[in-house]
Amino acid sequence: MTAPGRAHYELSHLDALEAESVHIFREVAATFERPVLLFSGGKDSVVMFHIARRAFWPAPIPFPLMHVDTGHNFDEVITYRDRVVAETGVRLIVSSVQDDIDAGRVVEQTGPGTSRNRLQTTALLRGITENRFDAVFGGARRDEEKARAKERVFSFRDEFGTWDPRAQRPELWHLYNGRHHAGEHIRVFPLSNWTELDIWGYIAAQQIELPPIYYAHERAVVPRDGMLLADTRFLERKPGEESHVERVRFRTVGDATCTGCVRSDAVTVAEVIEEISVTRLTERGATRADDRISEAGMEDRKREGYF
Repeated sequence: MTAPGRAHYELSHLDALEAESVHIFREVAATFERPVLLFSGGKDSVVMFHIARRAFWPAPIPFPLMHVDTGHNFDEVITYRDRVVAETGVRLIVSSVQDDIDAGRVVEQTGPGTSRNRLQTTALLRGITENRFDAVFGGARRDEEKARAKERVFSFRDEFGTWDPRAQRPELWHLYNGRHHAGEHIRVFPLSNWTELDIWGYIAAQQIELPPIYYAHERAVVPRDGMLLADTRFLERKPGEESHVERVRFRTVGDATCTGCVRSDAVTVAEVIEEISVTRLTERGATRADDRISEAGMEDRKREGYF
């Protein structure tokens, strides 16, 4: 019961999640010297960028964006990324996997079934080191995958960029410990407590535009290992693989050689929400071949410095 004459104020579930994320952005801006926000054009990084802009409005966000570019991206996503940067005036840093291949820092495996996805770690760590970033915002959520469920909001990384799940710091009462030495940094996850359904609910509430591949469309696909991979110029087919056209959409966006799509007729946000509300598979579990390398594939990559 509300006392007479006293206003009753209660945040909705999405408002509470947004408020938590806004607090995290402001905490980092107040306590770190050189933050950066990872931006791929995927739905989570788009929502993260949207919240960051709301956190500092009417001032511009006080940090740049960085895209770790495999060079094997979906054309629609790169077009969207460049348009967002042009419209908002935010500074974009691109750390390219191709640059590391050309410089001999990494060796690219070629042939059917290979991907540049794992090579992103070197490009990510190089981008952090070259720009002396001490806090790196990422759009990972705990509901996506088992290793990400172990993460704190502030994830400490040593001078080599590696992650030790046993060295995670307590975060009682939303108090975050960002202490680190020169050369170390903190990965920050403002969307940790969000789910895929929360993300889409927020997209609907805020009327956020996404790359069109998140909605149903006709596309040439190649079936492989229980997934449908887009038949792009980057995909090398295995013997006997055939391409055909399906009506599909993407639940997550990554390297085009290992990111699958799902059959769908959902062309609006409301239809996407209806579709994912009854699914029992996370978007990464259903459509990311790189997560199927081993039972601990994501955790192994995180220990190496991957996000």
